[in-house]
Amino acid sequence: MLLIALLSRPRVPKAAEWPCRGAVLCSGVVWEGSRDVLLAPKTSSMRSRAIPELSPACCLPAVLLRGVCSPVWGRTLKSCILLSLLCVWHWGRAGTVWGSQCSLFGLCWSQCSVPPLQDSLCPLLPGCSSLARATEEPPEAAGLRARAGPSSRSLLPPPPPCLLWSAPAPQSKGSAVGEDKQRHPADTSIRGQAMAAQPLGGQKPFHVVSPVLESLSLSKAVGTKVFMKLENVQPSGSFKIRGIGHLCQDAAKKGCRRFVCSSGGNAGLAAAYAARELALPITVVVPSSSGPTPVRKLQQLGATVEVYGKVWDDANSRAQELAKTEGWVIIPPFDHPLVWEGHASLVRELKDSLEDKPGAIVVAVGGGGLLAGVVAGLQQVGWQDVPIIAAETLGAHSFHEALKAGRLVTLPDITSVATCLGAKTVAARALECAQECQVLSQVVQDAEAVRAVQQFLDDERLLVEPACGAPLAVLYSGRLRRLQSEGRLPSPLRPVLLVVCGGSNIHTAQLRALQSQLGLE
Repeated sequence: MLLIALLSRPRVPKAAEWPCRGAVLCSGVVWEGSRDVLLAPKTSSMRSRAIPELSPACCLPAVLLRGVCSPVWGRTLKSCILLSLLCVWHWGRAGTVWGSQCSLFGLCWSQCSVPPLQDSLCPLLPGCSSLARATEEPPEAAGLRARAGPSSRSLLPPPPPCLLWSAPAPQSKGSAVGEDKQRHPADTSIRGQAMAAQPLGGQKPFHVVSPVLESLSLSKAVGTKVFMKLENVQPSGSFKIRGIGHLCQDAAKKGCRRFVCSSGGNAGLAAAYAARELALPITVVVPSSSGPTPVRKLQQLGATVEVYGKVWDDANSRAQELAKTEGWVIIPPFDHPLVWEGHASLVRELKDSLEDKPGAIVVAVGGGGLLAGVVAGLQQVGWQDVPIIAAETLGAHSFHEALKAGRLVTLPDITSVATCLGAKTVAARALECAQECQVLSQVVQDAEAVRAVQQFLDDERLLVEPACGAPLAVLYSGRLRRLQSEGRLPSPLRPVLLVVCGGSNIHTAQLRALQSQLGLE
């Protein structure tokens, strides 16, 4: 039989005549250069799961439809007869029973009494039942396909046009994430590691599941492992999209006609992104201290931008006035229960990502929305005993002053360069959180925050804004070691989790300007 197969093998056209380099694909038949292809099919030398080598059972349709495939198969009647005998022999071994109307030298598929067998492992030939037995798929390839799900087959080519009897294999639509993985090469960047978040309250949220990575440089500075929750890769550039996106979705369901938001930058960008996704207009009021960068980004998202006042509190007063218009709904940047509920998703993701609860969570505090969300998440997952390090810059330290006084305190002015932390008065909920969980307040100088931004850029190749530089400075400066020596943190300390809150309002020229302003050059 081996001799028959070798003698009767037809001429194979050059690779240039076929769309698949290194393989010949016609009527679902793949011929490679090796002489044992007919009797010992194996994985293609291209190591591709999409184009396997087929068993002789797949060869018969090409022979039988010789009128269509004659340029490739059966130049002589002798070749057709010998190859047909080989195919029938193989089918007999496979135990396939065919109708009595099947002929050896000619076959009309419409006269066959047995319909084509559907084989879930045969993406090229839906009617072929022998591909699963003929193809030897490596275990690791099978594992990848099992994890990828049905959509992993949508890259396979449809049946060739000469197979008139077979319907094209249905292509799975799959999920949006799965389709994106197929259309583009594997993305190994940090942003590529982010995944779509699970629906919250019946709606798919606008944020993504941000990656958690270990930082070797921060781990060395702290003396224990430090993991980073990279919220700067969110669609709007910061964690704000979690809570504000959730609030905007709720307002849209209730009939909102226009959003209005006051922001130092990140909250407005999150609201503008959500408004664009919901196809609703939005007006964002920003203070003059925000600078031109957030204004430009807000306009790119389609928001109407109004610059009002010097600090966020001034802009917030203007937004409250605009919200009196019928149909307009104000989107608070940090002080709303739905905002906190959305931010709590961050901790739920940590529960799934980390092997054990962290020894401490380090966050930046401005108005207190992130702090309130983290506390809500810790309570949801049963991590209430995890200490929270709340970092602020001097000149925007309203939370620190409120903790000292035991009540809300309004700062006379915001003097810090970390304008995104610039709330003169922290949310009342943030002060309550300090009574429900262990919250340790830490205040750093502007110079420390900006220096930490530069060091983080050098270490992790990530550029973040001074607001995020505050918690970075706490880690780089060794303040956690001091808290351990004071007995306020346990020693040894379990791995620490840093929330990299965002970096929308920063660029390299601005960083150089800040360094020059603070005398750090």
